[in-house]
Amino acid sequence: MTEAHPAESPRPAPARADGRGVRWGMLRPMLRFLAPYRWRVVGASLALLLTASVTLGVGQGVRILIDQGFAEGALDRTLVLFGVLILLLAAGTFVRFYLVSWVGERVSSDLRAAVYGHLVRLDPVFFERNAASEIQSRITADTTLLQTVIGSSVSIALRNTLMGVGGLVLMFVSNPKLSAMVMLAVPLGVAPSVLFGRRVRALSRDSQDRLADLGVRTTESLQQIKVVKALNREDGEVARFVEHNERAFRVAERRITSRAWLTAVVMLLVFGAVAGLLYLGGHDVLTGGSSAGDLAAFIFYAVVVAGSVGALSEVVGDLQRAAGATERLLELLGAPREMTVPGMPVQLVEPVRGELEFRHVRFRYPMRPDVWVLDDVSLHVGAGETVAFVGPSGAGKSTLFALLLRFYAPESGSVLLDGVDLRRMRPEDVRRAIAIVPPQPVLFSGSLRDNIRFGRADASDADVAAAVRPAQLEAVGDALPRGRDTTLGEFGASLSGGQRQRVAIARAILKNPR
Repeated sequence: MTEAHPAESPRPAPARADGRGVRWGMLRPMLRFLAPYRWRVVGASLALLLTASVTLGVGQGVRILIDQGFAEGALDRTLVLFGVLILLLAAGTFVRFYLVSWVGERVSSDLRAAVYGHLVRLDPVFFERNAASEIQSRITADTTLLQTVIGSSVSIALRNTLMGVGGLVLMFVSNPKLSAMVMLAVPLGVAPSVLFGRRVRALSRDSQDRLADLGVRTTESLQQIKVVKALNREDGEVARFVEHNERAFRVAERRITSRAWLTAVVMLLVFGAVAGLLYLGGHDVLTGGSSAGDLAAFIFYAVVVAGSVGALSEVVGDLQRAAGATERLLELLGAPREMTVPGMPVQLVEPVRGELEFRHVRFRYPMRPDVWVLDDVSLHVGAGETVAFVGPSGAGKSTLFALLLRFYAPESGSVLLDGVDLRRMRPEDVRRAIAIVPPQPVLFSGSLRDNIRFGRADASDADVAAAVRPAQLEAVGDALPRGRDTTLGEFGASLSGGQRQRVAIARAILKNPR
């Protein structure tokens, strides 16, 4: 037997430079995460409608104040009306901000849980093809970005859409002639969004990918810090980090530059158009074509519309980044399991006898399809029998256990437990009957007690103590500051290699499989 371990897996391809890699339709699946909170969304929408209406109503108040405000009693009534509008605006803003922010946080949390819940059920081959650090970046950074968009940007976009549409309608009410001229200027503000939008969208996805690369490099170096120091590679690792960091910065710089040009051009065109309208409207008042109040109301609504268009041009960039983040998250949620689970799984007969058999097994790792790791391997291990597999590194010893634990499935032949083909059983049932002590044990950043209990979370303290003794771990626990409740640090960093091995042995003893 010869064994070849999987090579470093290829990384997901970056977004295409033309921006077509991100599709707005990607945001649609997020609606299922919003559905459970529909009434909060409705409440936020009503508050949004109220605040937009109140803001637009201020323009009519300005018109009344200028045309009639200094008549007897009219000024007081107008000021009272303004006071009521301000109170409504404050109340509506509070409700809108709270509900929208709450929904953003809740959806982000639910999405993280859904993605993680799906990932931990995928087969190991998925993690050979995708770096764990990049996956972590998607779960944290991308969901945080979505939280910001849902809890802020979407609200801003909807508010400014309402304000823009309502402002246009009231502009026509105040001065139809000038409003028609505004409509001719609107395409000037929209055109830059179309021209710059595709580039911003592509750069947004590329920026997220570069940050994920940076996270991968950082995690690798910090997790293996002892190796880095032992080989005096600190300066080299710093140089490598700076290189990846600069790549991420350069992409972000291009994205920021594109968004800055987009915002500046839109503002210049829109407010330039407003200045021209002020000139024409002022002459219209002088000739008696409209009242000063109508012109003031028109100016107010023109500024509202211009501000809405400018705000929308900024928010579009956030929405495009959200589309890119959503696409990356949906790639994770849509990742299929490599091994199919039988619709009618066979249950192991209790108690499990522990008879193992490999029949003419052929296997090659998915990442190395050109090398047969196991080629027509057959063996039998009777119940209660002790067998040692001896051979050089790469001979196929670890691969046998990987197939036994259903991390992979053989391409041909079969692996049997108590005479039942593993492919006819649920992987969880197979693993429940097996415990393994790997040559490089992996611990987690909890306490010593938590690490021993990892394979059997409901174990009592007495059960833990019973597993600690045969693993010769009692002295280790007694030497720790808080005994078995001492936090071990990431990957059990506070323990030696031999002590970590004993923890893995105690974990297997506590699980006590057949």
